[in-house]
Amino acid sequence: MQTDALRPLNTQRSLGHITWPFAVSQTIVWAAFYYSFPALLPEWERDLGFSKTELSAAFTSALILSAVLAPYTGRLVDRGHARRVFMGSTTLGAAMLLLLSQSHHYWQFFTIWVGIGIAMSGALYETCFAIVTRVTAERSKQAITRITLVAGLAGTVSFPTAHALTEALSWRYAILTFAAAVFILALPLIWYGCRSAGDCLGANEKADQQPTRSSKSVLKSGIFWLLALSFTAIAIDHGMLLTHMLPIMNDRGVGPELAVVAAAMIGPMQVTGRIVMMMAERHVSIFGIAIGCFLGMGTAAAVLLGADGTVYLIFTFVVLQGAAYGVTSIVRPVITAKLLGRENFGVISGMLAVPFMFGYALAPMISAVIWSVGGYDMVITLALTVAVLGLIALLMARRSAHSIT
Repeated sequence: MQTDALRPLNTQRSLGHITWPFAVSQTIVWAAFYYSFPALLPEWERDLGFSKTELSAAFTSALILSAVLAPYTGRLVDRGHARRVFMGSTTLGAAMLLLLSQSHHYWQFFTIWVGIGIAMSGALYETCFAIVTRVTAERSKQAITRITLVAGLAGTVSFPTAHALTEALSWRYAILTFAAAVFILALPLIWYGCRSAGDCLGANEKADQQPTRSSKSVLKSGIFWLLALSFTAIAIDHGMLLTHMLPIMNDRGVGPELAVVAAAMIGPMQVTGRIVMMMAERHVSIFGIAIGCFLGMGTAAAVLLGADGTVYLIFTFVVLQGAAYGVTSIVRPVITAKLLGRENFGVISGMLAVPFMFGYALAPMISAVIWSVGGYDMVITLALTVAVLGLIALLMARRSAHSIT
């Protein structure tokens, strides 16, 4: 049976035909599937009457399911089914958004988010980067940087769009707009990007269907678990602050319009961070950049903790958090390939996505529970602590890799 097995491409033109369609489509898909939740969380609480904890539980369940399924979607990519996984998952997610726009009861809302979780397992960065890493080989960092430079604007697209449509019409029309964008824009772009990647089909097809390294051998690696801990810390830190960003801004004494602006600026700051990384990468190693990311996120939490309505501190937080987190999207797959290799990269990145997505999944619920106990000051303090722990795990992983070599 013909599959979508991939081999490294060699031309700049081919690289652009893969990365730019993926970049724009990932922007739309992230805006619709992920950022729509924090953008519409306050509106759902008001209109549907569900509590923050109930709403967060639905999103958490979606992310947990996405995490559980990630290794399986990664294995399908490694075995040559990238196109089917990518397009099928995106189509499912768009269909779930259509249903979400018509939901009224909590069981409907919860069930639909479970469906979106299934879609996210194959429609977001992990699948995209697995395809790109295998096709572009040593140029994967360049390709991933291109994609994330554009897709980093997903939050910037989602927050203002959701706010404007909700104010003018309702949150239901906002969700319908997101679904339409995925169907009309994202899916054709994914199809084109996958077709361009498919032009690299060739002699290695048989080898791609016969992985030479088992998942069990990877799971025995201490480096794998240290990277898993480090990446999970990134997810928990950012997930806690992002999904509750509008309520946190309100708690800090920031008005709703300014809060939306601050949330929307996270995306441009992610792009800015990636541009700065591109300028600095000749002078700083990828590990030096990663260390800077953790320091940036920790400092951002400390600034937010003392903000209390001070506008320049709020935007200092946005700059640091957005820039630092934005660079981690590039750092994670590149460091994974450096420390664990590119062999069976889809499976490896999928397995690392499990704890990462579990971190994201638990983050909204953790924030909600901790908020109910000690307010958002305690939430922000935990985010700071988690960033420090993630940095320690990264340093240990690097040291372990050096001791092996």
